[in-house]
Amino acid sequence: MKNSGNGTVRAGPIGSGARNTYLDLIRGVALLGIVVMNAVSFGLGAGPYFNLSAGGSDTWLDWLVGGFGEVFVDQKFMGLFSLLFGAGIALFCDRAANRTRRPALLSLWRNLLLLGIGLLHLALWEGDILVGYALVSPVIIALRNRRPRTLLILGGAILLLSPVAAILLQASLPGDGSGLGGFWTSGMEMTGTTDRFIIVDFVSRAVGMMLIGVALYRTGVMTGDRPVAFYRRMARTGLGVGLPLAALGLAWVAARDFSPDVAFVGTIPNTLGTAPAVLGYTALIILWNRRPETALHRRLRAAGRMALTNYLTQTLLGLLILGYLLGDADLTRTMLVGFIGLVWAAQLWWSAPWLDRFRYGPAEWLWRMATYRRKQRLRR
Repeated sequence: MKNSGNGTVRAGPIGSGARNTYLDLIRGVALLGIVVMNAVSFGLGAGPYFNLSAGGSDTWLDWLVGGFGEVFVDQKFMGLFSLLFGAGIALFCDRAANRTRRPALLSLWRNLLLLGIGLLHLALWEGDILVGYALVSPVIIALRNRRPRTLLILGGAILLLSPVAAILLQASLPGDGSGLGGFWTSGMEMTGTTDRFIIVDFVSRAVGMMLIGVALYRTGVMTGDRPVAFYRRMARTGLGVGLPLAALGLAWVAARDFSPDVAFVGTIPNTLGTAPAVLGYTALIILWNRRPETALHRRLRAAGRMALTNYLTQTLLGLLILGYLLGDADLTRTMLVGFIGLVWAAQLWWSAPWLDRFRYGPAEWLWRMATYRRKQRLRR
C-alpha cells in the first residue's frame, strides 16, 4: 500500500504472482472455444450464425459440424467467459483491497478502460462482447460481496429473462418471419425486434453467469478447492442436463425445418442448458488441471493469461483471412474448421514463449498501465 504523503492511500499495481492455475486453464479453454462460433460470424455472417440453414451447410459434413457447434459450443464458451469475468471482478477487488481503500472505484476505472478497448474492437467487428461486459460490470462490482447463495439465486433468475424475452418477442413477429431480417436470413440487415432480443439475451446470460461466477469463486469451486468427488458429480450432472437440452433445441428447430416461427423460442432449450453445461465444462477442466502436468496444460494456461490479446487477435485473423483473403470464396462450415485449427495452433504456439520472456500479453500490459496510470515493467 502506497501513501501519497497527505494521508491518502494510492492504488498500487497488483502483483501477478500466486496466480490460480485453475482460472488460467479455464480461461484458455474458453478462449479457444469461443473462436469456434465466432468463425461462423467472420466467414458466413450473422444469419448462418443463428440459423444452420441460412448458409454454409452444403453437405452432410457441414451439417454435422454445425450441429456439433450448436450442441457443444454455442453459448457455452461465452458462458465460461462470463463466469470467469464475474470471478475476475471479485478476485481483482479482493486483491485491490490490500492496496487501496476504494477497490470498487479502481475496478470501475479498469472496466471503463475495457469499454474503450471494446469500442475500438466493435468498430472492427459487430460481434464484440467487451463493450457489453464493461457496461454491466458496475452491477457485478456492486453485488460482489453478497452471500453466495444470494448471488446464485439472483444469477439464475436473471438467466431466465432470456427465455421470457424469446417467448414475448416471438409472439410479436409476423407468421412469415418478415420481422427477423438478418437474424435468420443471410445478407439482410437486423431489425429492431431482433436487436432487442439480442441485447436482452446477451445481458441476461452475461449478468446471470457473472453473478454465478462470483458465487463459485467465493465458495472455492472455481479455484479448485473442492474434493475430486465434488467435481465429478458437478461434471456428470451439468453435462447430463445441459447437453441434452441443447440437442433437444436443435432437434426441435430442425424438425420445424428452421421455420421463422421458432427463431427465438427455439433458442430456449439451449439457453436453459447453458448454465449446467458451463458448470460441467468447468468441473472437467478443474479435474484435468489436477492431472500430471503436460505441455498442453502449460500452453493453454499461457493462452488464458493473454486472453485479451488473443481474443483481439482472433478478430484480426478472422477479418484478414475469412473477410479479406477469402472474402469472395464460397465458404462452408467444414472449411471453417481449418481456420479454427489455424487460430488454435497459432495461439497455443505463441502465448507460452511470449510469457517466458514477458510478464504480460501486449494488450494486458497496456490495460494494466492505463489502470494504474504508471509505467509497468514488461520484460521479465
